[in-house]
Amino acid sequence: MDIPFLSDIVIILGLAIVVILLFQRFRFPTLLGFLATGVIAGPHGLSLINDTHDIEMLAEIGVILLLFIIGIEFSLRSLVLIKRTVLLGGTVQVLATIGLVWLVMLLLGFSHSEGIFMGFLVALSSTAIVLKLLQDKGDMNAPQGRVVLGILIFQDIVVVPMMLLTPLLAGDSGNIGVALLVMALKGVFVILFVLVSARYLVPRLLYMVARTKSRELFILCVVVICFAVAWLTSSLGLSLALGAFMAGLIISESEYSHQATSNILPFRELFTSFFFVSIGMLLDFHFLLEHLPLVLVFTLLTFLLKGAVATVAARLLQYPLRISLLVGLSIFQVGEFAFILSTTGIESGLLSEDNYQYFLSVSLLTMAITPFVVESYQQIARFIGAPFSSGEEPMPFGPDSAGGHGDLPDLDDHIVIIGFGINGRNVARAARHSKIPYVVVELNAVTVKRERRLGEPIIYGDAVHPVILAHLNIRRARVVVVAISDAEATRRIVASIREITDKAHIIVRTRFVQEMEENYRIGADEVIPEEFETSIEIFTRVLNKYLLPRDEIEEFTQLIRADNYDMLRSMTGRKNYMSANADLGLPEIEVASLRVFADEGEIVGKPLLESGIRQRFSVTVVAIRRGSETLLNISPSTYIKQGDIIYVVGKPGEVLRFNNYLKAD
Repeated sequence: MDIPFLSDIVIILGLAIVVILLFQRFRFPTLLGFLATGVIAGPHGLSLINDTHDIEMLAEIGVILLLFIIGIEFSLRSLVLIKRTVLLGGTVQVLATIGLVWLVMLLLGFSHSEGIFMGFLVALSSTAIVLKLLQDKGDMNAPQGRVVLGILIFQDIVVVPMMLLTPLLAGDSGNIGVALLVMALKGVFVILFVLVSARYLVPRLLYMVARTKSRELFILCVVVICFAVAWLTSSLGLSLALGAFMAGLIISESEYSHQATSNILPFRELFTSFFFVSIGMLLDFHFLLEHLPLVLVFTLLTFLLKGAVATVAARLLQYPLRISLLVGLSIFQVGEFAFILSTTGIESGLLSEDNYQYFLSVSLLTMAITPFVVESYQQIARFIGAPFSSGEEPMPFGPDSAGGHGDLPDLDDHIVIIGFGINGRNVARAARHSKIPYVVVELNAVTVKRERRLGEPIIYGDAVHPVILAHLNIRRARVVVVAISDAEATRRIVASIREITDKAHIIVRTRFVQEMEENYRIGADEVIPEEFETSIEIFTRVLNKYLLPRDEIEEFTQLIRADNYDMLRSMTGRKNYMSANADLGLPEIEVASLRVFADEGEIVGKPLLESGIRQRFSVTVVAIRRGSETLLNISPSTYIKQGDIIYVVGKPGEVLRFNNYLKAD
């Protein structure tokens, strides 16, 4: 049996292997290798493949699977949280870009219609490229990742009315108003369908499938859901990619979302490679070389214009300049949906063949430089924002306004919590329960305003700036908890704190173990990686199932933590701290506060000399808190009473043994 495009697939994948191996030698991004493969193999290159239709079909599948997985990982709850970003940020970015491009086109002698249509094309960014790069960097959950996703979602939605308006720009006086109304009704239908499916239909369907324990059936069910919803939105006149994203959101609400992601991921990687190859095939390399100076000028203009507009859009969403610049540096390129829209413009006479080639050249160049820009966008944003950062003031929210410093408590010996996600909220709750003073700094303006009204001591600001840290009275803080998702920002925050004070005890939350070493090196006292703590929780539950004594499990867990964390501290900890310990040869010790539950026994109601705590447990009582009073002058005749909190010093294992004894009593 002859498969017509099998030879094309072999050529593309074989050539891609060679090109990407070569690019990896020079440490060029893989994505750039796929684009180069398309240029070489395409009809304007070596003409290894002339009929690109089949490849474009495979590319479309790649985009569908990419958006599907992003939808699974994002979830409906996360989408609701960024609705303001989608509506306000997306509207500002699209309309401002269209307006500025229209003005530039008028200055170049083009008509109003041509100018507006070119604005349509330039306003759209590459969802596939940007989200894949941010996903690879682990920045999807960072503030810039959420803003970028919100704007890209709006762009994917707005491409439909753009396609409806294009004939009107060309002079076709059809009833566009009715068409837009029908499209709005279709959009409402899709939203209701997604909500009902996510809540009632899909979880039950996946439960029935999962009960069969058939991996093949589960994969088949997930793929059908993905393509069925994409087909539904496409048949309604919306984009396939938007439908795939909606399908991902539907599955994200079930407990089977992680399994679905792991099953689809290999297919996504394969088919998205065809997408990037197909984009490269569009470029006429001879035209690019002949008009290179002008193409480079337009590329630079697109980069500056789109980057500036996206930065302003993020600033209007009340994000700091650094985050806003990261957004602008992420979505400056022209995207894949612009290629689809451009065919409508050619059919309507709004885009000539030469202008189409200029558009393709600029689009491909902006896509090609995107991996390099995103890889270094933290450093670029820091360089651009340096002249303005010194004047950036903290902007905490009062109960009834978007500005003003509000009423923060007097800050002394307090906890500074940076980031108010799940981890930050839990630290704040524990501090509030224990009556420990604390203050929170958060980048999400909406969260700050809401929590401020609820009485949280929270301010708006970017903690990488010394001005914000000074406002938090960081010099007098006892503990700083850095609980944000942006790894680069976390390192900068730790470095900024250490430039101001060595007194604060910095606890950092990271996603991966490999991020620990750098954070310890620049000054963190404790680094807690999520993936390591997750593994501890898993084996703790496993040991529980084997009925091991709880105290043995806790001791084993503590030893595992000590071995791993102390190993990294010994290699990369702060030099003054580690050298002191190394020179003195101090044993491993722990200071712990333990509550006394018993009302009688060998410990309670007896002097320390008679209870023999030091001899029996190898721990030393250094202080006792009794009610509101703290006893620091500990002597052999000091008594321990029920309800006391005793502060002891000893090896972690001995402290744990003593704590278990107190509980047993």
